Amino acid sequence: MALPISIPRSQSATRRRSNTWLVDVLLNLLLIALIMLLLLPIVFLFVSSLKTGREFISSTSFLPAAWQWTNYPEMWSQANFGVYFRNSFIICGIATVFGTFFAALTGYALTRFRFPGSDLFSLAVTGTQLIPGTLFFIPLYLSFLWVRNNLGIPLIGNNLGGILLYTGFYIPVSLWVMRSFFAAIPVDLEEQAMVDGATRFQAFYKIVLPLTGPGLISTGIFIFLTAWDELFFASILRLRTVPLGLLLFAGNQNNQARYDLVCAGAVAVTIPIIILFLVLQRRLVEGLTAGAVK
Repeated sequence: MALPISIPRSQSATRRRSNTWLVDVLLNLLLIALIMLLLLPIVFLFVSSLKTGREFISSTSFLPAAWQWTNYPEMWSQANFGVYFRNSFIICGIATVFGTFFAALTGYALTRFRFPGSDLFSLAVTGTQLIPGTLFFIPLYLSFLWVRNNLGIPLIGNNLGGILLYTGFYIPVSLWVMRSFFAAIPVDLEEQAMVDGATRFQAFYKIVLPLTGPGLISTGIFIFLTAWDELFFASILRLRTVPLGLLLFAGNQNNQARYDLVCAGAVAVTIPIIILFLVLQRRLVEGLTAGAVK
């Protein structure tokens, strides 16, 4: 009778480690290839911004013959990009602060209090996300005209209109994000603070709000990035933000052959977003994954 052949444990463990190592190497290679594929348009945009206009159209070489670093100051002066950058930072920054503030207060109220109409209000907020944003254009534009004609407050072509627009547009999504963070925090922490003499607002400000730091940061980043890239309403309301400035510069008849300057403008628009992401990426990942694990 033949005895069954058994593989020693050491060999079996070595084989498993070898298989695991091979799978890790393949996954890493796949990840590197995917990252390179995603970075290719950005690299192409940056390299194209350092070519001459004629070289951009006629040359078949990926790299420029001479790196034209002067394209950036030339683009900045021709397109008057300083004004558009300033307006974008003002509009997006204030809208981010207001949107995050109101989303935090409303999300906390919906999580901790039960009042008449709370369910209907939550349903209405959810329903606004089912409607395409472009359908709000006509009533929004007419409302801004009414405010200007009757109250004398210019909202079209003014930064104030952009602040109100983006604050109102991005509060519903931000509200639900903040609500999920508040729901994950035990109520006992606030009750213990109030037993020790703190008011409801003090318990919210000193106990609950610091625990939702990742949620506040991720919400703020979402509002800022979405408002920074928005073009449709910015062009209709003439907000003079960086997407509109880039569009007007690219559509200028005098710049049709200067695609190098258009690429330089696109790179300049992208740089603040990359810096913001690199600085706050850890907080952003914490905020996106905080609700996944209790």
